Amino acid sequence: MATAYDVVVIGAGTGGYVAAIRAAQLGKKVAVVEKQKSLGGTCLIWGCIPTKALLEHAHAMKVVQHAEEWGVMLPYGQPAINMQTVHARKDKVVAGLTKGIEFLFKKNKIDWIKGTARLAGKGKVDVVEGEKQSLEAREIIIATGSAPRSVPGIEIDHRRIITSDEAIHLPQVPKTLVILGSGAVGVEFASIYRRFGSEGTIIELLPRLVPVEDEAVSAELEKSFKKQGIRSLTGTKVTKATAGANGVDVEAQTADGKTETLSADILLVATGRGPVTTGLGVEALGIQMEKGYVKVDSMYRTSVANISAIGDVITLGGAHPQLAHVSSAEAILVAERIAGQEVRPLNYDHVPGCTYCDPEIGSVGLTEAEAKKRGYDVRIGSFPFGVLGRAKMAGESDGFVKIVADKKYDEVLGVHMIGPRSTELVAEAVLALRLECTVEELTRTIHAHPTFSEAVAEAAHAAHGAAIHM
Repeated sequence: MATAYDVVVIGAGTGGYVAAIRAAQLGKKVAVVEKQKSLGGTCLIWGCIPTKALLEHAHAMKVVQHAEEWGVMLPYGQPAINMQTVHARKDKVVAGLTKGIEFLFKKNKIDWIKGTARLAGKGKVDVVEGEKQSLEAREIIIATGSAPRSVPGIEIDHRRIITSDEAIHLPQVPKTLVILGSGAVGVEFASIYRRFGSEGTIIELLPRLVPVEDEAVSAELEKSFKKQGIRSLTGTKVTKATAGANGVDVEAQTADGKTETLSADILLVATGRGPVTTGLGVEALGIQMEKGYVKVDSMYRTSVANISAIGDVITLGGAHPQLAHVSSAEAILVAERIAGQEVRPLNYDHVPGCTYCDPEIGSVGLTEAEAKKRGYDVRIGSFPFGVLGRAKMAGESDGFVKIVADKKYDEVLGVHMIGPRSTELVAEAVLALRLECTVEELTRTIHAHPTFSEAVAEAAHAAHGAAIHM
């Protein structure tokens, strides 16, 4: 006989586990079906947390490499990275956070059923691998997430041609590394392994790095990468990749039409992620799909009653950001809707994007190009971090804050920053957009001195042609 629940969640990533906890907080009896050995999904086990842990190690290496400038003496010569220690600390961080979710499940009386789920129709979920059983649910939430995907003609062998899943566990620093794709994953691993000692090349099909960002941010990142020794090949298409015993040969057609062959120890394919629905049974149930993604409405309802979907696995008929914090926001909304609370659709123009490369990137709202495309009469204000006392003290002077505003009403439309602490500073910009702030209101907000956040205020002043320190 099937065990009955109010809510069954399939997947325990940042969408699934958050939906489960919020539903349980609201009095629902909840079960989560998750096949991984730990809770937390891609973000905690394979993505956000381990990669950012590696980036913190890369930052520590950067400081140590400039020890003399800081007045720190290294009596034993040049610093070197110990990957065994790095991975041990990274894994400790990950384990602590996943155990924390297990604690929260117990606290909120959520059943974790270890196995693979398949939709069986009429509110039933069969666990077909692992702890095999049948579950009944008034509501089902699909939160199966995404997985790395390759490009046609390139076969991932997980040794020489790898994805981010392998990149977080490389036992040794490759002498040479080619990265295919310059989204967040690509540029973050470029930063990590360049700081650890790799000679890195990024290949991007589109005309610029981090193509979803404002064009000025892309240009600044490429300039900074060049200074660090990271080569960028934009407007370049990889036509062939051949793995051998000692490395991989990559053939690429460059922007000027020439063919270039690159040899490297490792090729990291970072060309995006695809939805995970294999074996889930969505097609058999008649759930509407679009290019492999589960199609949902603004309240994350699928075409089948009492089945919702959130996170990387969904499409709302257009671009949908595959971000952990987006999955969590959608999870809370769905759990509260199921519990009968009043909810409102998310505004995806207010979703912050954070890229943890060196220098960091934080952005929210419309880029300059997007704002013009939507018909706004645009006003721009930009201010470099290098002018700030706090940035000079920290030795982090690359980058800027750029504000995109509407001339007519002075409304802040977007904020784009590249430089120190940008992934933290973007929170102020998110709040400004959510509260529909004007540039004038940002200029009248007193920012503490000396801080990195002063760059936001100065960019606002610059939008009015009145920057104080520039």
